[in-house]
Amino acid sequence: QPRLSWKIVSDKTNIRQTAYEIRVAASEQSLKQAKVLWWNSGKVLSNQSVNVDYAGTALLPMQRAYWQVKVWDQNGKPTHWSAPSFWETGLLIPGNWKASWITSPLDQPGERIRPCCYFRKDFPVSKKIYSARVYVSALGLYELYLNGTKIGDQLFTPGWTSYKKRIQYQTYDITSLLSAQNALCGVVADGWYRGNLGNNNRNYYGPKTALIAQLQINYTDGTSEVITTDRSWKASTGAILYSDIYNGETFDSRKEQTGWNNAEFDDKAWQQATILDHTKNILIAQQGPPVKPIQVLHPIKLFITPKGETVFDMGQNMVGWVRLKASGKPGDKVTLKF
Repeated sequence: QPRLSWKIVSDKTNIRQTAYEIRVAASEQSLKQAKVLWWNSGKVLSNQSVNVDYAGTALLPMQRAYWQVKVWDQNGKPTHWSAPSFWETGLLIPGNWKASWITSPLDQPGERIRPCCYFRKDFPVSKKIYSARVYVSALGLYELYLNGTKIGDQLFTPGWTSYKKRIQYQTYDITSLLSAQNALCGVVADGWYRGNLGNNNRNYYGPKTALIAQLQINYTDGTSEVITTDRSWKASTGAILYSDIYNGETFDSRKEQTGWNNAEFDDKAWQQATILDHTKNILIAQQGPPVKPIQVLHPIKLFITPKGETVFDMGQNMVGWVRLKASGKPGDKVTLKF
């Protein structure tokens, strides 16, 4: 039952809502015609404009619904219908997940410092696409790519939850990113799931990182296709040799596999991903606001300490990371401390 909210905009003062009416349909056209509606609340005498429960036709998974509202003021005067808005349902029950949790055979739990796991899957698209969504989560932190482009602008996905009780998943609209030949790729780091927590307490939620992704492609001819994480995916390692929330990251450019997240990449040397037996019953849609980059800061001062260290003064306390250009020979190390 999605909860619907709206704000009243008026050039008059002291306007109060005394009633509302909501209608919901499968398309904007159906809303305008007001013929085939999933829900019409009728006129409801109420000043409530926040968290009004949807009470219409039962919703299906991966379904878009369009809605609009009009209200009456204290003088009984109605507004026009609002501009249509929409919501979209996700994977509503565990049984809607066709994907499996996959992990890398190179990820050895006995090792204390383990590199990030890289995953990839090549697939073609031969028909005209109507819409495409990917639903994705991880045991650890993930970044997802399609044809070399990072999907979404969120950070620290899927977020920190009590992973033994609930794991958030994110939904991305990738309709415009698909081509005739595609590569869906992901990289997974320890994050809070198995990284250092507290007094070097590792593997608190589990010893293995994993990825789960389900791509739903709907074609204009009415057919659909589902691509999921399974044994057909390939796994490897890359330039990120270590990545921890508290203890930083080790990145070795010599081990970077250029183009690993593009469709033209040769992954014959990669290994077959393995299935991880982990529950999908605790996967939930994202609940909290996403973490996103909001600003680029430039140093206000640069100086050299008596020890010979170069210090960049950012001018304020901050949470973020550094974009740095440096030159040197292969094997040279650059160490950043914050």
